[in-house]
Amino acid sequence: MSRGGETLGRAIETYLVYLRVERGLSPRTIAAYGGDLRAFAAVAGNDAWDRQAEPAQRYLAGLATSSRPLKSSSRRRKAASIRAFYRFAYTEELIEKDVAGQLDLPRQARRLPDTLGPTEVEALLAAPSGEEAGPVRDRALLELLYAAGLRVSEALNLDLDALSLEGGFVRVIGKGDRERLVPLGEPAVDALRRYLVEVRPGLARNGDEQVLARRPARPGSPAASAGAVFLSARGQRLGRMAAWRAIRAAAVTAGIRGAVTPHTLRHSFATHLLEGGADLRVVQELLGHASITTTQLYTHVTGERIRQVYARAHPRA
Repeated sequence: MSRGGETLGRAIETYLVYLRVERGLSPRTIAAYGGDLRAFAAVAGNDAWDRQAEPAQRYLAGLATSSRPLKSSSRRRKAASIRAFYRFAYTEELIEKDVAGQLDLPRQARRLPDTLGPTEVEALLAAPSGEEAGPVRDRALLELLYAAGLRVSEALNLDLDALSLEGGFVRVIGKGDRERLVPLGEPAVDALRRYLVEVRPGLARNGDEQVLARRPARPGSPAASAGAVFLSARGQRLGRMAAWRAIRAAAVTAGIRGAVTPHTLRHSFATHLLEGGADLRVVQELLGHASITTTQLYTHVTGERIRQVYARAHPRA
């Protein structure tokens, strides 16, 4: 039992309230912390959790040695969640000893992001063709993802007032509710304008008809999606799975092998900017990265590509 008489479970719930009220973290982030910490509590119980690091160390070691071991990235995230919780518990005097420093984070293997070359990107963006609503919308979505380097959640959460097609930019609310303005190139502006003029009004009417039919309300319903940029065939805010399906279908049509995801376009956006001579700090701002360390990963991608070109082209490589 802790100094304040808190069980591990109650201390975790206190921490989650702190993350919501004091830190202002998103529900999704809090849910991730909660899942990691409750899984730890289910194994550790109240076994000296507040006096020594051994219960947490034993739990984290088990994640790597069980019959179904977790990847190092997953173990690293769980370890970071538990360390942050212990630091909070010590700061709030829920425990007498700060054991967070005794919890080692698994080494993170550097995995370079998957990217497409400029020719592959052009083929991918041209894949959704035709006059039907779906291809016109999907073309606009793909053009936006590549032109602005958005996370798929950022694109799908956009409302109409975030777009300034005349000015050629989009206002994005990213992680941590950080706002940024990102320029849009002419192809993306044209694709978005066509979708907004020719297709979106019809999709919105489908949503209006659904409301009139008094179908059961649910998250993402037309009433809650009235201002959404990207709408489904039923007039609801377009979902993540629909966006993934659109990109996979475009990749197949374009003849691109391997996995292509919304994040592939974001990675390609950053890599192509750096290859074109963009300043790393500018790319950081465009991507909405809190730390430039995250953005620096793309310099390894461009360096590797330079080496590949050198090896192919230089007679004495």
